[in-house]
Amino acid sequence: MSSKIKIIRPKCDPSLAQDKSLPCTAYLVEYMEDGQVCFDIVLCSKKVDIFDHYWDNYREGFINFKQTEGRANPKVWDDPLNKKQKK
Repeated sequence: MSSKIKIIRPKCDPSLAQDKSLPCTAYLVEYMEDGQVCFDIVLCSKKVDIFDHYWDNYREGFINFKQTEGRANPKVWDDPLNKKQKK
């Protein structure tokens, strides 16, 4: 994975992009892998980084990407799935 993007939901249900608690810099990426349509939710600062990453890895399998419904500030957003347990 490129250091310019962060895949926060790999191979997920596209309805997860409707979550308004996602950061405003989150994008839903659609691509083909092994004959199946897959969706990732990706964070980035520049959209061109998403295109570059998926074009380099999937070429003709890359379909499109669009912004999610996220409204959160990306500087203060914390991924709820990456909560660390207290010791």
